[in-house]
Amino acid sequence: MPLAHRLSIVVLTHNRRHELVRCLRRLQSLPESVPIVVVDNGSTDGTAQRVHRDFPAVRLVRSERNLGAAARNLGVEAVATPYVAFCDDDTWWAPGALTRAALRLDAHPRVVALSAQVRVGAQNRRDPTCDAMAASPLPSQGLPGPALVGFMAGAAVVRVRAFRDAGGYEPRFFLGGEEALLGLDLLAAGGAIVYADDIVTHHHPSASGRDPRGRHLAVARNRLWLGWLRLPWAMALADARLALGEAARQGVLMPALARALAGLPWALARRRVVPAAAQAAYRAVHRPPRGALAAPATACPPTT
Repeated sequence: MPLAHRLSIVVLTHNRRHELVRCLRRLQSLPESVPIVVVDNGSTDGTAQRVHRDFPAVRLVRSERNLGAAARNLGVEAVATPYVAFCDDDTWWAPGALTRAALRLDAHPRVVALSAQVRVGAQNRRDPTCDAMAASPLPSQGLPGPALVGFMAGAAVVRVRAFRDAGGYEPRFFLGGEEALLGLDLLAAGGAIVYADDIVTHHHPSASGRDPRGRHLAVARNRLWLGWLRLPWAMALADARLALGEAARQGVLMPALARALAGLPWALARRRVVPAAAQAAYRAVHRPPRGALAAPATACPPTT
């Protein structure tokens, strides 16, 4: 079956028209010709008009407001293929990567998500997170790569049915470690997430639209919510100590805690503890260094 019938690309963008144009030109120059869906996440900079004018073959899905990571759900709903490769507007897939990803998923039905190797900037530097994923402590027997508990949101190829069955991205998480909840839900459903070092994507980080303090706040808040939503209380408490310790180091402890507590009733109403196997995998990956209350190593940090 042609790749175009098996895999689509979903690109998420918000007010970064020039970066999106570069991304789409790169994607359309790939030897693999696959459907491309752009989700315009509430942009006000003429993004939609530019896509319509210069990229008529690209399907445009518009959200009237910025939904954060959850706007990717709109893109996935628009595809008709069994696999979807995600991009942000400052990332693009390397030639051959999508073909390898589809073949990998064809051959391994249990694998629901592949997290790619990320090369950063004009220097083509390997993202250090890739080393952490490659050294995952999880057992990987029978899998085509190291097992993970999460993935990098803008650098993953995912089974569409598994994504939809898991509910996609939680809108309240917005952006900042938003992959962690979806990753746990994919594991809870019996899927496997794998690091694929030979499947490469490029990330040229945009200088626009970045808010480091806001990102630190969201990451801490979402880490607390994740525990309340999916982890046994003992694990949630241990995870909270780590998240709050990191928030203190970033200077956002009190506002992060306040934002998390504001969502506590919502989280408790939706609490659904994941099975023991998913708990064990999460614990193994997020175990802190011995004798330290450091931020945990993670296989799924935000990429944008």
